[in-house]
Amino acid sequence: MIYQRISKMLLLGLLVLPLASCSDDNSVVNNDKLNGDSQFGKANDVFEASEWYPGGELGTDEGMSYSAETPATTNQGLSTSFNKGEDFFEHLYTITEAPRKGLGPAWVRSSCIHCHPNYGHGKFQNQYQADQFGNGYLLVIYHPTAGTTADGKPYAANSYISEVTGMPQTKAMTPFSAPVDEKQIDIQWNEVTTMPSGLAMKFPKDGEPFALQYPEVTIPQSAFNTNPKPANYEVRLESTIGIYGTGLLDAIDQDDMKKVYQDEAKYVELNPGMWDKAKNDWAGDPKAEKSNGAWYKLADGTMAVKKFTYAMTRASLQDGAGANAIWNITNVTRSDRHYLYTTPAWAKYQSEDPEVISYIKKHGADESSVLHPYYADGTDEEIKKRVNEILSCNKAPQDGKENAFEKYLLKGAPYNGEEEMSDKDYYDFMVWHRGLAVPAARNLDNAQVQEGKKLFTKWGCATCHKPSWKTGADNYWVDNAIKAYAKSIGKDPNTMLPKYPGQTIYPYTDMVQHRLFMENDIRTGWCRTTPLWGRGLSSMLTGRSDRLHDCRARNVVEAIMWHCYDQRSDAYKSALNFYNATKEERDAVVAFINAI
Repeated sequence: MIYQRISKMLLLGLLVLPLASCSDDNSVVNNDKLNGDSQFGKANDVFEASEWYPGGELGTDEGMSYSAETPATTNQGLSTSFNKGEDFFEHLYTITEAPRKGLGPAWVRSSCIHCHPNYGHGKFQNQYQADQFGNGYLLVIYHPTAGTTADGKPYAANSYISEVTGMPQTKAMTPFSAPVDEKQIDIQWNEVTTMPSGLAMKFPKDGEPFALQYPEVTIPQSAFNTNPKPANYEVRLESTIGIYGTGLLDAIDQDDMKKVYQDEAKYVELNPGMWDKAKNDWAGDPKAEKSNGAWYKLADGTMAVKKFTYAMTRASLQDGAGANAIWNITNVTRSDRHYLYTTPAWAKYQSEDPEVISYIKKHGADESSVLHPYYADGTDEEIKKRVNEILSCNKAPQDGKENAFEKYLLKGAPYNGEEEMSDKDYYDFMVWHRGLAVPAARNLDNAQVQEGKKLFTKWGCATCHKPSWKTGADNYWVDNAIKAYAKSIGKDPNTMLPKYPGQTIYPYTDMVQHRLFMENDIRTGWCRTTPLWGRGLSSMLTGRSDRLHDCRARNVVEAIMWHCYDQRSDAYKSALNFYNATKEERDAVVAFINAI
């Protein structure tokens, strides 16, 4: 099943939508250029001409789509690779069928588009179902306090549990059981009745009420098919974000990010894991030769500042958001990832399951079987050892040393040396990922939208939702798989992906983590400011307007009011201005946010 992108021509014929309002922000303002408005792309008293193009000249698509390629992609002659990469995003992976093969032995989702409905933000869900399209939820299972695991390993507060992977898997190939039994995952949505800030849940100027909700997720110990089972844990949800424009964020220079951190550190407390207040510089040591503080060690040893994910855990699209996801979500390996996204605790549990051993003994002797690598000599004891050895293979092989993955899953039958994902296929995927355009802004000549921008700026919202950035030279980092493919065709890998040098872009994010102090908040409490560009199209393109990290906000208004849920929130004063505003002013801000 494929989610087809919406074409410009279709939109031309079908779209006649009203302006969004405070009470109903599920509608989308019209794209003036597509409707023949001569003001598209022109400056006015409030907006510069460049603001119609939030991804800059090289990164903006003039249609209302999350799936279009950037002009840079087209100009560099990369459209064919872009379309092939899109195919990998839109289709299901399987265990054995090329070209999307290699799923498992355990996985989070069987396709990218499961999590990113029509390329956008994940949707609100009542149940955790990995096979359901639009379920962008990823489980976050962590230790709220420090302690020691059942097998004697110490862990820190707010650290991920070690018994399952950082993005926990709820699917597995036969005969293995999934690391987490998703049937036992319970999601309850709770309505907020009072806010710790003391604010009444209605706007004082006109009495219009608003509602807030938050999820409570529980997973019993019995749901974990691991040995040992985790203890002292809590569960949170994190939804996927819209992936358009990610390549443009990758092009933001870390020195420019540093200037923003230095400026904001004067006024608010920043995450000490990212920013050293005493040094007025990035936390950690870039010479430590391992990831630490703000620094992330890329695959070739290069140290770069983290900028991706809510938790700021990755530094480059080519070794992070995209490159990592196509591997760990599906567990599909490639030439630079000869290891599995698994845990020793899961491997041990599977090796101790007599039904697993019996099934492999019965079905694994044939060299054409995907279970043959686990068969060993066919005895119970050797099958047990082999299962544990292969499923524990979760670290990259050391130079010159063959690991279990290479020995059994790559070079052995039935794979016989064929990579699950070829370097060429992976390259096409990354051309697509880096080449996704940002949709053009809409109705910037509209008086309500213009008033909304004025208020957004006046109230201080633009401090964290920083409107614009200027990209640097965009000398992107290149991973080993793309280097290998480039070498095979005699090209320079530094010129083979879409590039966005010197672009003025308008993502409306400061690329900084802040705290809102919400009920059942994100794992650490620190969350990167989410880009606002293109989000006003969410209802039309994905069917929902859900916002924030776990889709708790059903619309823009609810998202804003979570910013003043607690007086400790970094955004409390700005959101309080919205709370105390007239309905006309609130509607204007919502219209502006839906237009950019």
